Amino acid sequence: MRIAYGDLIGGVSGDMFVAALLDAGLPLAKLKSELGKLPALRFRLKISKKTVHGIRAAQFHVICGQNDPERSWRDIRRLIQQSRLNADVKEVGLRIFAQLAEAEAKVHGIPVDRVHFHEVGATDSIIDIVGAAVAMHELKIEAFHFSPVPLGRSLTRSRHGPLPVPGPAALELLRGVPVEGVDIAAETVTPTGAAIVRALAKSFGPHPSMTVERVGYGAGQKDFAERPNLFRVLLGENHLPLQREEMLVIETNIDDMNPQLYDHVMDRLFEAGARDVFLSSVQMKKNRPATLLTAICEPLHRDDIEKIILQETSTIGVRSYPVSRTILKRQSKKIKTRFGDVAVKIVEQPDGRTRATPEYDDLKRIAAAKKLPIKQLHDEVMRVVGK
Repeated sequence: MRIAYGDLIGGVSGDMFVAALLDAGLPLAKLKSELGKLPALRFRLKISKKTVHGIRAAQFHVICGQNDPERSWRDIRRLIQQSRLNADVKEVGLRIFAQLAEAEAKVHGIPVDRVHFHEVGATDSIIDIVGAAVAMHELKIEAFHFSPVPLGRSLTRSRHGPLPVPGPAALELLRGVPVEGVDIAAETVTPTGAAIVRALAKSFGPHPSMTVERVGYGAGQKDFAERPNLFRVLLGENHLPLQREEMLVIETNIDDMNPQLYDHVMDRLFEAGARDVFLSSVQMKKNRPATLLTAICEPLHRDDIEKIILQETSTIGVRSYPVSRTILKRQSKKIKTRFGDVAVKIVEQPDGRTRATPEYDDLKRIAAAKKLPIKQLHDEVMRVVGK
């Protein structure tokens, strides 16, 4: 599996993130070509070099015209959706912007569709975010891991007046994320940088097990005497068939809810980032039959998962505890059959052998369209995989 580790030495912003990936091997010409697929944006890209505390790093510049228009979340969503970008790039870009929109909505106390971006809605921020999505796709990064986030403190100016650093939107995006205070009187993490990290992170902590192939450095615009203002990215392969992740179990016992509602609750929990959701039958006090609702998620999704359970069910409380899980290395491939393309999950076992499992939704869709027994289609896929 191709993975990346983002080391927030001095923090991160959108331009620092893209600069580090350019320094790690993303071709500037390819980035320009892909970003040119965004309609109606006028900009030029420039990459320069800067020495920070003796380390040579890249700086990424987006040069825009004057009078850049203010854009709403709806405007940006439409702009990305109507572009000719790859579907995976669109999905990642929209996911990052959705995180930003939700954070801004919460900070300002308005519905998410009424959010208007000011600085973040400008062309340079759109390019930074979509550029991050392009880089992840072009460098074939399957998982991103990050160090804890360093937070400076001071005041900064905005169109709303003086604001504390970290900014309210950036801090909202970092809920559930490991942070550490640093003695820097400046903004070390911008809202754009926080949104990218929050949307892409699989985990936070020390370097994962990997074979390092490339290293890239992205420099910020400011200089700090206390530490290098750099974002560093390590690209490489995780060859271990076993991957360990720190997760959170959130659960509650329910004995007074219409069971028909669980389908909706489970859908919402998966949309909010739960890795798994399941129901178990239990006996409660006075021998009352009940249902144990369990969700497994990454710690950074804790608040969202708890909120949904408390809003959508009849429970009056939830409990949670950390767990470690060990998973096998896997990848998804499209297999061509005489009935159509089917997604297949290829899993590498500890002894190096692999096993394949066709995706049920594809089997169901094709079997219904072709009026085939689903078992016949399953056997056909496994025959092709075994060749």
